[in-house]
Amino acid sequence: MALLRYQRDSFVAKVDGLTDEQARRVLVPSGTTLLWLTKHLAYAEQIWICQRFAGQDVELDGEVGVDDTIGDAVAAYQTVWPVVDAIVAASPMDTEMPDPNGGPVPISLRWIIGHLLEEVARHAGHADIIRELIDGQTAW
Repeated sequence: MALLRYQRDSFVAKVDGLTDEQARRVLVPSGTTLLWLTKHLAYAEQIWICQRFAGQDVELDGEVGVDDTIGDAVAAYQTVWPVVDAIVAASPMDTEMPDPNGGPVPISLRWIIGHLLEEVARHAGHADIIRELIDGQTAW
């Protein structure tokens, strides 16, 4: 979990100091924005750990609304972390669940954590590029 925590902090550092206008800027053909990436990462952790793995009924919000701010999105993402961390800490890594995509092989909590680590790291790389295009800033 230490590496996932590091990647989370790294991502947040990449969006730190942005205005809402900057966080909404579309600079790549896919339409990806830093605000969307932030909301998406909170959504990913909630859907994989809270909903799919732990079976919790959680309100998922991955879409960017007109009133969303980067500050609120970061705060919401950070609020998810202790919830996810507590679920993970309470569960053996070899605990399995059915593949949510209908695959024949169950997936383990270890696999889910690896997937989330990859997801956060990949999107942190996207954030690096988008942030540099916005204002020339680069972060660890």
